[in-house]
Amino acid sequence: MFNENAVRILEERYLLKNEEGNVIETPTQMLRRVANFVAEPEGKSSKLYAQKFYEIMDNEYFLPNSPTLMNAGTPNPQMSACFVLDLQDSMSGIFTTLHDAALIHKTGGGTGFPFSNIRSANSAVKSTGGVASGPISFAKVYNVGTETVKQGGKRRGANMGTFRVDHPDIIDFIKVKSNPELLVNFNLSIALTDAFMSAVEVDGVYSLIDPHTKQVCDVLSARYVLDLIAQMAWENGEPGVIFIDVMNKFNPTPLLGVYMATNPCGEQPLLSGESCVLGSINVAKFLTEDNDINWDKLREVVHLAVRFLDNVISQNTFVLDYIKEATLKTRKIGLGIMGLADLLVAKGIAYDSYAGRGMASIVMRFINDEAHAKSRSLGRFKGSFPAKESSIYNKLEHMRNATVTTIAPTGTISMLADTSPGMEPLFGLAYTKIVMDDVKLKYINKYLEKALKDEGIYSDELIEKIIKKGTLQDIDEIPDRIKDVFKCSHDISVKDQILMQAALQKHVDNAISKTLNFTNDTTVDDVKEAIILAYDTGCKGVTVYRDGSRDSQVITKGDEVKTTVDTTLNSLSPRQRTETTYGFTKKVPTGCGNLYVTVNLDDKGICEVFTHTGKGGGCHSQSESTARLVTLALRSNISYDNIVLQLKGIRCPAAIRNPKSKCLSCPDAIATVLLESHNVFNDTINPTLLSKSISVDIDHSEHSDVEQEVEQVIEQDEQKGNKCPQCGEPLAHYEGCIMCRCGFSKCN
Repeated sequence: MFNENAVRILEERYLLKNEEGNVIETPTQMLRRVANFVAEPEGKSSKLYAQKFYEIMDNEYFLPNSPTLMNAGTPNPQMSACFVLDLQDSMSGIFTTLHDAALIHKTGGGTGFPFSNIRSANSAVKSTGGVASGPISFAKVYNVGTETVKQGGKRRGANMGTFRVDHPDIIDFIKVKSNPELLVNFNLSIALTDAFMSAVEVDGVYSLIDPHTKQVCDVLSARYVLDLIAQMAWENGEPGVIFIDVMNKFNPTPLLGVYMATNPCGEQPLLSGESCVLGSINVAKFLTEDNDINWDKLREVVHLAVRFLDNVISQNTFVLDYIKEATLKTRKIGLGIMGLADLLVAKGIAYDSYAGRGMASIVMRFINDEAHAKSRSLGRFKGSFPAKESSIYNKLEHMRNATVTTIAPTGTISMLADTSPGMEPLFGLAYTKIVMDDVKLKYINKYLEKALKDEGIYSDELIEKIIKKGTLQDIDEIPDRIKDVFKCSHDISVKDQILMQAALQKHVDNAISKTLNFTNDTTVDDVKEAIILAYDTGCKGVTVYRDGSRDSQVITKGDEVKTTVDTTLNSLSPRQRTETTYGFTKKVPTGCGNLYVTVNLDDKGICEVFTHTGKGGGCHSQSESTARLVTLALRSNISYDNIVLQLKGIRCPAAIRNPKSKCLSCPDAIATVLLESHNVFNDTINPTLLSKSISVDIDHSEHSDVEQEVEQVIEQDEQKGNKCPQCGEPLAHYEGCIMCRCGFSKCN
């Protein structure tokens, strides 16, 4: 049964309330409400299955997604957690989808959108004679719409904006969240293709495809783009990436369409118009007294959970007819896990070990195999999903659901079940929680508490030290055998996190919601290598978060706080021009005529850029001023990759309308030639996208102006949201979302 913290979460968000806002049901009544409603499709056996469904939820063996707990048995039983909506490249199509998304948000669902369906900014629009505003402008409109609609007073809208890497506006989309005020109601993912990843491997270029004409319109350096993705993710955790071609290789119904987007946390690729219901099994609950796994009980719960989720589809109220049609055609469910980290520590197995990955793989393979077996059985008695004959299951006699397993975020439901979230490492080992009257209560992981007591070293002083440090790894009195097992996410290398995700992905139909947690001293190259490793090991996507990377760069570890500031640009002076330089000149057709761009090199690298316009004329003052500023930056040792980042993709209507133009603008032409100069010079400089910022500890012995600015930023950060708005504890990044131990979750 639910503990005290779980009851409080239920009272705040899940239990039914009257018009005055007063809770009118108990947790037991909520579970009865859900179980009875979901069991109705069983006909004469509905009472039997209602009791079975109640028992697996009450015993915390299994819990469904939040919309099911909230809405089952109510006048509006919309129980799907995730949706993907189509985006047509027309004004009516864009705003029709916005209307549909608002209805979904109102009922508690999350939505994903393929924004790269929309033609690029400044593309010609024949119907009006003007130019298109582009997908990013419409994403901003969707963001405002989401902010306006609160989901039934329980959940605020969550969105995923997906953007193909071969869209002409890709650079702008990658950089959009460098402004933290933009698209605050969106997670963003770049859909990386196999062709792009192949180009990365050989340091080649790849094609950009105009979504309106389907024609190649430009090429980009693949490594440059991946470097930019890694840089932006390093700075603020976005964008994430999905490997769209990998996802489509496992699309069970390719004749119905291709995957273009996912749900808000990235674990559920769906065809346009589809929705999916999710639920998770608490694998830690199946440990026996002799520390083995009760496989028979796990099989029983898996079979009941599949039946439960399939019934949710039958009982669901769909807000729109086309969503109902698409969902019933494939009947996709996503059964996943929570409590994996708890299972491993209870068995004394390190998460970041070969044995840990092996145990996780065995458990997930068992769940996946049994879930598929149950779906086939349900297909025999209740009928297969209508699109089966045109699916990968066409040779099977029966199959009830097109997909069966997903590892989804369990932020809130794992707190209800008092277990570790999803497939993530341990959330935290010990922490202090302030309750009423400023009373401080100490919480410790129950498995760690037992291990310390068994070792005979448990004490209040030791727990206080664990709270302060935030890790066991540098506490001398704790034996290594305990340290090896009880590791939090920052104690586990990113490589080992990816290997665990890959081990589980082999036994999951859909994808996995996972955040790779990096330490603050992680480099941009580390992020890039993690993306490549995730692709090479068969993962379907990845989200990263570098500790302290958002807002004011406050790094929190236990009770210790260190502040970093970027001093890279505090003082720069350009080096003197040498008497002799050498280089090349390239002619680039622009919207106004030919632009001749000269790039020169001295003994320290690329040092200057000159421009000259041809007979056709052009914006001479603009191109010359841009070249002068580029030269100043180059001689001041600003990375030319950084300069390219600022100039590449700038658009000029004249260039876009002129079919002879080979660039988007004069600044874009300069950026393109700078990119080419790397190969022309056969330079030994390895592009790293951006110069790394210099982080320094603030010396508090002198109250400098810099220190005052840092203190102001810290204060603003604490007010904004580095801490939980409900309890004041630090927030953490898990399962593609931001969450707190008290039950708060940005996605819920």
